[in-house]
Amino acid sequence: MALLERVATLVRANLNDLVDKAEDPEKMLKQVILDMENQLLQVKTQVAIAIADQHLLEKRRKENEEKSAEWMRKAELAVDKKQDDLARAALERHKSYQQMDEAFGQQVTDQKTQVENLKSALHKLDKKLAEAQSKSELLIAQHRRSRAVGKAAEAQIAVGDRSKARGFDRMKQKVEHGEAVGHAKMEMVVDDLDDRFAQLEKEDEIERLLSDIKSKRATG
Repeated sequence: MALLERVATLVRANLNDLVDKAEDPEKMLKQVILDMENQLLQVKTQVAIAIADQHLLEKRRKENEEKSAEWMRKAELAVDKKQDDLARAALERHKSYQQMDEAFGQQVTDQKTQVENLKSALHKLDKKLAEAQSKSELLIAQHRRSRAVGKAAEAQIAVGDRSKARGFDRMKQKVEHGEAVGHAKMEMVVDDLDDRFAQLEKEDEIERLLSDIKSKRATG
């Protein structure tokens, strides 16, 4: 039946292979788990229906056996009463129920086989689902780690890009040059002030010396 074929497909499914082929492993794993849960629910329903049908067939078979035995008793009663025609009719009914009993027996056997197959499929799928739920958590965590490592590698590659490194070096040189120019300008301002004050001091010294000479000449 199609249901058992779908269950067999899910039971044989290799999660590692599915993850390798999937564009979005997390989404794929969640879908596989959902499919398994849905199929498990369907199998449980089918098992319940199959068991109910088996009980019904067994009940009908028992009723048929009782009918067969009843017509045999009636045939025996007719024989005791020397009514052979009635006995023959009763025996025909008995024979008919015997044939139906064989048919019911085969149906019960087939139904038991189907119930066992469904129970086996249910057990396998239930076990596979439990394994898949545990394994999917590990695979999702592994996938996330792999993705994080990839992002980190991409970041390292981006940082190690020589063109970007050269641009960074040029910017560094520009900043250092600007700092050097600023320091030079500050030094020039400081040097200019020193020179001006030195000139003033020199002029004051000359005026003092001139004044001393004039004073001495006037006294002489």
